[in-house]
Amino acid sequence: MNNRPSQTLPMLIWQSIMQTMILAVLAGLLLSFVYGFVQHYKETRQHIQQLATLLSISASTENADDIVNEQVRFLLKDELGIKSILFYTTSQPIVDANQLSGDWENALFANTVSFNYPVIGDHTNNIAPSIDIGDTNTNQTSARQRPAISLPNNTLVSDISNKLNTDNALVGHINITLNVATLRVNWIKNNLLLWLITTILAIIWALFILRKLNWPSKDIAALTEVCDMVIKNLELDQLPMIQQRFGFQELVKIKQAFITLFNRLQVSKQDYQALAVFEQQLHHKDLSLDVQLHNFQSMITHELKTSLNAIVGGLQLLDDEHLNHEQKDAVDIIRNGSDNLVLALDQIIQLNQSQKGQISLQSREFNPLQVIADLLADFEPATKQKGLALISHIHHTDYTLEGDVEKIQQILSILVNNAIKFTPAGQITIASQLTHFDNSNRWQINIKDTGIGIDNNFIEDIFNQFFQVDSSKTRQYEGTGIGLPVVKQMVQLMSAGIKVDSELGVGTDFTLTIPMSNQRQPRQQQLLSGLTVVYYYYHEKGSLVDELEHLGASVICYQHEQLVIDEMRTKKVNMLMFAEDVFARKAESLASRIRASETDYRALLVFWYPQQQTRHLDSFEFGLKAAGIDYCAVANYEDKALSDLLKSWLAWS
Repeated sequence: MNNRPSQTLPMLIWQSIMQTMILAVLAGLLLSFVYGFVQHYKETRQHIQQLATLLSISASTENADDIVNEQVRFLLKDELGIKSILFYTTSQPIVDANQLSGDWENALFANTVSFNYPVIGDHTNNIAPSIDIGDTNTNQTSARQRPAISLPNNTLVSDISNKLNTDNALVGHINITLNVATLRVNWIKNNLLLWLITTILAIIWALFILRKLNWPSKDIAALTEVCDMVIKNLELDQLPMIQQRFGFQELVKIKQAFITLFNRLQVSKQDYQALAVFEQQLHHKDLSLDVQLHNFQSMITHELKTSLNAIVGGLQLLDDEHLNHEQKDAVDIIRNGSDNLVLALDQIIQLNQSQKGQISLQSREFNPLQVIADLLADFEPATKQKGLALISHIHHTDYTLEGDVEKIQQILSILVNNAIKFTPAGQITIASQLTHFDNSNRWQINIKDTGIGIDNNFIEDIFNQFFQVDSSKTRQYEGTGIGLPVVKQMVQLMSAGIKVDSELGVGTDFTLTIPMSNQRQPRQQQLLSGLTVVYYYYHEKGSLVDELEHLGASVICYQHEQLVIDEMRTKKVNMLMFAEDVFARKAESLASRIRASETDYRALLVFWYPQQQTRHLDSFEFGLKAAGIDYCAVANYEDKALSDLLKSWLAWS
């Protein structure tokens, strides 16, 4: 992760220009020093070569001692770069290590450099054996000013030697030592002013470039300021004026893009607000439709059940002894149709109650072998009538389990009934297996048929409400598509699992796995002992009343608001519960009236709501609690969960 502090664009430009300027000045100074001084060194070396040639000519003449001494003193005084001039009579020159190096290396790194030049003449006695005249400081007083002798720059010792008589002999050498360090210092002093002027001009030029580059920085700063205003003020409806003084094309395009994005954002914001209002309206309509749907389902199932009960009762009153054969057949057809309709209606009612959380588990001890035996006895006539074989495989001994045996029987009955319906020929196998663990048991029931099977594309859909693989009006197999959704609801309620394996044209295999405890859990029957609970409902009481009574409470049920208020005025009521079919607005109104009429004690008010209204909780919870309702909870009628919830409420009350 990069933790470097952020920097502005003008600061970046300023730093870049300063770094570039410093680097350019240093590079210019270094290159000018290296190249300039090397060139100066070369010129000085050529000048020394010319002086050495002059001295060689003077030394080769007769009686040249005084002349040479005068010339040497003059050179040491006038030429500051010469350290010493030495005359010696040897056949071989004295070689200095620096003479073997190049001009660049000598100019940059050597302190002194010696040059040797031959002296040629016909009189060997014309030159002293060795004349050593030191540096300028020791000889400048005895030297006499003489005009300098100049030679062309390209005149070399070899050229002079060629001009002399070829018979002349080598009489000695001249050694001139050049003080390179002093030469560097003098060269730097002479060029220091030029370097200073160049540096100042470079700084002025850099400042001019920096000023030009600062123009877009000002426009960028103005754009940045507007961006900061937009970031800090999220509710900004209108974009401030963005000033662009210099009109750079890139910045103008950025400005236009920014304005376009801001305008689009405002349009999106308006659309979002409109969508939020529309969603809120849909939310209220959806909530109202959910309540109306459940009320309609409750009403229509109640009316249909009442009418069917009348039909079934009328059929039971018919005396078969007074009916002829044709009348008996007609009555049987009506009776079979009514039985199928009653079964479908019961499943619809049960599915509706399960979705609303009005179904609870009633655990008791049972024998799994007896459950399988009863199942075989119930469906053996139907299988024989259809010519199917009903086979059972029991892989355990006699054992006692604890659970809601009625719901288990209902699940197994639906699965076996479907197997018989969709198996035209073959057999149906029911297998039972128990697995024992330390603290629990697992009962696995397998129902396998050799029927028509299910396409793998529809395996996940068969548990949806009213789903039919063949939904055409001319389908071969009848059914409402309610049985398997009921099975799924019951399985989830028992924390069990169901698995389906099927192959089209081969058969279907349903595997039901139910976890069960070894020991019966103690029921907390004294949890609400001595407490009075008023239960206010709109249409159906549900199974919560039975659970409350089982926990020891004295439950009084009312459907009218005034009866509830009168009951709470005349008696001490510990808890008032609103059923899940009561509208939130109605519960809010009644809670306000109850809180206004309370004097000596305060009752605990609880509002139950269905599971499907959980996503709408924010729309009604605040109003309910503002009216005085203490708790809003999902309708949950499981014994353990309900008792734990009541414990927490009573502990806080």
